Amino acid sequence: MAFKVFIDGRHGTTGLKIDARLLARSDIELLDIPEEERKNPAVKAQIINSADVVFLCLPDAASREAAALLLPENRKTRLLDASTAHRTHPDWVYGLPELHGQRERIRLTQKLAVPGCHASGFILLVQPLVAAGIVPPDYPVSACSVTGYSGGGKEMIASYETGADLPDAMRSPRFYALGLTHKHLPEMQVLSGLAAKPIFTPIVGNFAQGMVVSVPLFPKRLPGHPTPEALTAFYAEYYARSPFIQVMPVAEAPENGFLSATACNGTNRAELFVFGHTDQILLVARFDNLGKGASGAAIQCMNIMLGLDETTGLNA
Repeated sequence: MAFKVFIDGRHGTTGLKIDARLLARSDIELLDIPEEERKNPAVKAQIINSADVVFLCLPDAASREAAALLLPENRKTRLLDASTAHRTHPDWVYGLPELHGQRERIRLTQKLAVPGCHASGFILLVQPLVAAGIVPPDYPVSACSVTGYSGGGKEMIASYETGADLPDAMRSPRFYALGLTHKHLPEMQVLSGLAAKPIFTPIVGNFAQGMVVSVPLFPKRLPGHPTPEALTAFYAEYYARSPFIQVMPVAEAPENGFLSATACNGTNRAELFVFGHTDQILLVARFDNLGKGASGAAIQCMNIMLGLDETTGLNA
């Protein structure tokens, strides 16, 4: 018997990717609302409450409205919200199963918040170190992230894929969120256990998808003065049971001295690197912003919630 799945916001960037991944599965029956009824809340409520799983691929306000359509007596339908609306909400479980204890929380919850793309890489790098006392909660953390333009949604994708020559300003990488209030910051702080929000500088590049998140550390200002080798060994042990996390060996010059943002595209894999020496360390997470950073993570969590192998339908 197939699980009934409804994607609310099916035609957005994340919704389309989830739809494409699930269409290939024989254990999933995708539900849809007729075009003429899409703005009818009664019809949407009926679909939501008849589904086994509902993905909310909507703006924050619309996600809250859709989540409110779940009947109080309905304990069957599982909600997975891809917006930022519920990522730090105490009644919603954060969908990063690689964190210790999180798989069981995901398995048991009815309401799950899918992590943000930048936040996924940051939290995979920082949370285990804070939880283990390697990085104190009050350490002044900063992060930089380079992403493909698909993370900006349909409007940004269209601006890059217009077919006309791009202006010079868009050919180069571009910093954004320079007011230091990026929407992923709350989850980056709360889920990592930090006392303050990190300084976070995201950059969008002239490529469709792929992401690299980096976090610098000064080891001599940390308890125990950890080395790159020690942190690599720590990550390898921490993520030993995580099929989509690949901890890379300590290396000074991967890929001829460069690290591209696109090597994990089309997969749900996240690669973790530790670069540096005794004075400076750079932590790096590389993954597909539309895979482990969005649709792949959502499906991984759905699999866990339904009691399936978490790798079902996903490529490592």
